[in-house]
Amino acid sequence: MQGHGSERAATRAAAGPANMSNLLNRSMNDPAEGRWIAVCMDTGCLSMSNAELRETLREELAKHDLTGKVEVRRTGCLGFCEQGPILIVHPEGTFYTRVRCEDIHDIVEEHILGGKPVERLLYHDSSGASRTAGAANWQEINFYRKQRRIVLHNCGIVDPENIDHYIARGGYRSLEQAMTDMSPEQVIEIVSKSGLRGRGGAGFPTGRKWATARQARSTQKYVICNADEGNPGAFVNRSLLEGDPHSVLEGLTIAGYAIGASRGFVYVRDEYPLAVERVRKAIQASREHHLLGTNLFSRDLDFDIEIRLGAGAYVCGEETALLQSIEGERGIPRLRPPFPAEKGLWDQPTTVNNVETLAWIPLIIRNGWQWFSAIGTEKSKGTKTFSLTGKIHNAGLVEVLMGTTLRELIFDIGGGIRDNRKFKAVLIGGPGGGCLPSEYLDTPIDFEALQAVGAAVGSGGIVVMDEQNCAVDIAHHFLSFAQSESCGKCSPCRVGTRRMLDILERIKNGQGKAGDVQLLENLANTIKVESLCGLGQTAPNPVLATLRYFRDEYQAHIVEHRCPAAVCQALVTCEEENRT
Repeated sequence: MQGHGSERAATRAAAGPANMSNLLNRSMNDPAEGRWIAVCMDTGCLSMSNAELRETLREELAKHDLTGKVEVRRTGCLGFCEQGPILIVHPEGTFYTRVRCEDIHDIVEEHILGGKPVERLLYHDSSGASRTAGAANWQEINFYRKQRRIVLHNCGIVDPENIDHYIARGGYRSLEQAMTDMSPEQVIEIVSKSGLRGRGGAGFPTGRKWATARQARSTQKYVICNADEGNPGAFVNRSLLEGDPHSVLEGLTIAGYAIGASRGFVYVRDEYPLAVERVRKAIQASREHHLLGTNLFSRDLDFDIEIRLGAGAYVCGEETALLQSIEGERGIPRLRPPFPAEKGLWDQPTTVNNVETLAWIPLIIRNGWQWFSAIGTEKSKGTKTFSLTGKIHNAGLVEVLMGTTLRELIFDIGGGIRDNRKFKAVLIGGPGGGCLPSEYLDTPIDFEALQAVGAAVGSGGIVVMDEQNCAVDIAHHFLSFAQSESCGKCSPCRVGTRRMLDILERIKNGQGKAGDVQLLENLANTIKVESLCGLGQTAPNPVLATLRYFRDEYQAHIVEHRCPAAVCQALVTCEEENRT
C-alpha cells in the first residue's frame, strides 16, 4: 500500500490537542484494502526465520519493479501456528503455509504476476481420513471458518508498529468519544451493562471493578494492564500485545478516564522482549499523536502510560503480588480486604485488568453495550481467545464465541487428535485449571458451566491430551509447576503443595500406599480453602480433577504397580516399552 510514509509525517505535524478530531476522522485508506502480503512476525514466526522470508519477498518484488505496488507487511499472529511460516496474499486472501525463502520466486512469478495461486503451498486439511484439495482462501479453512475473530480483528491485518494502520481501522475514536461526549460514570455504565467479565481467569465483572475504584476518594489513582502471562503453553496476551498493542493502550486509557486515574502501567514479563518493544513503540507513537500526555482532546485531562517489567514469577499474575512488584518489593500477595480498587498501588485506588479485557473496551464503546451483550451466553458475554496446544492437528491462537463446546473447539477447529489416537482429556484454565475427560466434550465454554465440572476458563490456555498421557503424570507435572512458583508466604501453599508432590512422586515411582488417594484429596481441599491467593487456591485443581475422573489410574499405579499409559518409567515393563 502506498502513501502511509508521507501521511505519518503530516499526522505528527497535526497532532496538537486542538486537531485531534481532524486526525482521527480524516480520510485514510483501510490497511485491509489494496494489494499487500501479510507476513506474520510475532515471536513464534520470527523463530521460524520469517524476518528473512519478509526480506526475500521484498527483494523478489523489487526485481520486478513491484516495490511501490505490492506492500510486504509485518503483522501480528495469523493464528494457525501449526502451519507456519504463513503468508497471506491480499485482497484474494490466498493462504500459503510452511513457506520457505526458496518458495518466494514462485509466489511472485506465478501468483503476483501470473494471477494463479501456487497449488503446492496452499493449505491442505489432512486431519481427516484423506488429504483435501488446497484451500485458496483463508476463510475457507475450518480452523478459521468456525472462529469469531473480534478482539483479534486487527491481528494479521495491521502493522503493529504503525499507528496510522490502527487509526484507519477506527482506532482511538472510542477514546475520543469517551473523553469528549461521555462522563466517566457513563463509560462505566456502558461497560457494566455490556456484561464484560475479566479475561484473566477470575471472570469478575469489569464494570463493577471500575465503579468501586471510581467511588474511592483519592487525589491519585492508577490503572494497570496485567500482561504477566505465566501459564505453560499460553500465549494469548503476548500475541495481542505483539499484534495489536494500540487496542490495549486505548482500552487502558479509557479505563484511566473512567476511574479518574492519570497514570497507567503495563506490567509485562521480561521474557516477552518483542511485546515489550512493540508496546514501547506504541506508547511513543501515542504520545507523538497527543493520545497520551496532558490536556487530551483539549480538555483538562492528563494520562500517561509506563512499562514495568516482571522477572517471570508466576505469582505476580495475582494482582496484589503484581502491585508489590511494581512498588519494587518482593512479589508476594497481600491480604484482602482492602481490595486494590480501594487501596492498591502505593496505597491508592487501583484497577488491574487483563490484556484481553482491555482490548475489548474500545470495541464496546464504539459499538455499544447491546452489541457486546448479544454475543455469547446469558452470563458469559463475548468471545474468548485461547492458545490451543497439545496432541491436536491444528495448534494455534483461536477466538471462539462463549458457549462454543469443547468438542467444537478441539475437533472442528483443532482438527482432532493426531496420529489417529483417542482423545483422553483436555486441561483448560492453565496449571490451576481442570482436566476434563471425553464425557464432558459437549460442555459449553463459559464461566459457570466449566466451574460446575471442575474446570475454569482461566486466562486462555488449553492443552489437549491423548491416550498416551498418564493422569498421574499430568497431575504431577502441573502441581510441580505450581509448587515451584509458590512465593512461600503462606504455609498451606508452601508446605501443602510440597507434601502433595511427594505423594505423587511416590505413586509414579511404584511406591504408592493405601490411603494415598484420600490423603491427596484431604490436602488438596485444605490448600484450596486456606491458601492466601489464587495460585495456592487453584494449585490442587489438576490433582482433584484427575482423581475425580481418572481415579482408576491412581489405583492401577498403587495397587497393581502399573501405569496404564506406559509413561511412568518405574512402572513400565520391557514389553510395554517396546509396544509404545
